[in-house]
Amino acid sequence: MGKRLRKLKDLVQGAGKWLGLAREAAEPKTAVVADRFDAMSWSETYEQADGLQELAEELNERHDYTVDLLRDTFMAAFKVSPRLREKAEMDVSRLVNHQVLTAMVNSPEFEDLHRETAGDEYAAAMAVIAQADALRRMLEQSAAAREAAQQAKDAQDAAEAAVRAVAAALQQATDAVDENGTVPAEAAGAVEAAMADAENAERAAQQASQDAAQALAGATPGIRAAARQAVAEAAEAAREEDALMRAWGVEPGRLERMPFDERAELAQRLRSGRLGRFADLIGRFRQMAFGERARKVENAPGELVGITLGDDLSRVVPSELAALGVPEMRAVFAAKFAEGQLMLYDSRGEQSTGQGAIIACIDCSFSMATPYGRTPDGVSGEAWAKACALALLDQARQAKRDFVGILFSSRDEVSVHRFPAAEPADIAAVVDFAEHFFGGGTDYQAPLTTAAELLDAEYNDEGRPRGDIVLITDGECSVSEEWMHSWNQAKHALGFRTFGIAIGTEPSTGPGSVLDALCDNLRAIDDLTDPRAAANLFRTI
Repeated sequence: MGKRLRKLKDLVQGAGKWLGLAREAAEPKTAVVADRFDAMSWSETYEQADGLQELAEELNERHDYTVDLLRDTFMAAFKVSPRLREKAEMDVSRLVNHQVLTAMVNSPEFEDLHRETAGDEYAAAMAVIAQADALRRMLEQSAAAREAAQQAKDAQDAAEAAVRAVAAALQQATDAVDENGTVPAEAAGAVEAAMADAENAERAAQQASQDAAQALAGATPGIRAAARQAVAEAAEAAREEDALMRAWGVEPGRLERMPFDERAELAQRLRSGRLGRFADLIGRFRQMAFGERARKVENAPGELVGITLGDDLSRVVPSELAALGVPEMRAVFAAKFAEGQLMLYDSRGEQSTGQGAIIACIDCSFSMATPYGRTPDGVSGEAWAKACALALLDQARQAKRDFVGILFSSRDEVSVHRFPAAEPADIAAVVDFAEHFFGGGTDYQAPLTTAAELLDAEYNDEGRPRGDIVLITDGECSVSEEWMHSWNQAKHALGFRTFGIAIGTEPSTGPGSVLDALCDNLRAIDDLTDPRAAANLFRTI
């Protein structure tokens, strides 16, 4: 065979099978197609997210190519329309990663997750971290498949090296050819040996590829099950965080502008703080308050309850006003007006007269931290009171009124938190207000004195009278006659109203009690799971 192939043309013909097999470019190592802007988003997010870096470091200690897997998982969640590469395009060593991403994207739960994370780097990164346990399981379960894929990759690299060796041997033979086109025996033998090696390497690569495919097929059911669970858990975590932020009044647009570290720190603080497990209560309070504001009739006092007759033009129903547009009906409208027979919105309740600040005085005594009445979800008086206060903060901002939260306990234990209407409510300041707690006794005089002084300063500085003070407590205390006299004088001078809410202490709300003397409107609350007990407060203030 050596003598027969010593002519260069014969060697070139024999090596022709191998000369076109070398790959011109490296195969993609990531399963999700991404452009350079997507890559920048990943790089920036990875640099900022300590959780991603820690997860990558942990996984890299036991498995290969895990950063590529995390990147693909991020891209699938982040991209608005994620697209996976064809399996045949992939670097064979990443075929398990490709299968993991295929299982994730094709799971029924992925749409729910993607709805929460698309276009949001932070949410996508948190989705990756939320799937950490499932990723660990998938990597462990697919260890044999990953090893087989790596062996296939090594065999493929060896086959490509053999192809390059054929080309190199042929080049040396070409350089050594004489004027008759004859190649020296040694050079020709080197070409033949290189072709034989390439043939063997190709067979080994094909066998390794088949072994890898079989191993991957065996691991696929476990990967699918784990991926589905991972996506479901990540979607639930994303929904919970979204609900948490909304409960605390943090709008999505504000979150998107927030630096990654600040947003992560805020989420952690809201989840793990004193009121973390009462986010649902806070959210329901704010929703209730929003609904009660919507039920108010503009320019009419109190709550809409039906239709009545009268001559109050500020409450005329639209159908009556429409008569003014028809010349022939104007006389009828005038007659109805003169007789007080116009159809009007009927309402009940107190006229909303507040112009000054809304001030919430929250009892932070020891007993307020204890779940009241063995409620099923363990709602404490503190949680209920602060959820109510946060809804009052919304109420104040809607009405462009200042809000002040005064936390109090024993004498001289007073913490004042101001939220001017002219400034955005800083979420960190809101959390500081909600998280602060004393744990001492109960004294009304100091917080109410502070509240009256704030309303007095507001009236003198800005001319806004008629503020509203809401006192929420579960305790009783005495006040001096001298202080009570000064309190009544301040109420008369400034025209503010005082609303009292007694948590589970009905005796303290009875006639002749201190709370009864202090408050214009007093109620007792014994069901802390239902915010609607305070509904009419939000229609009045």
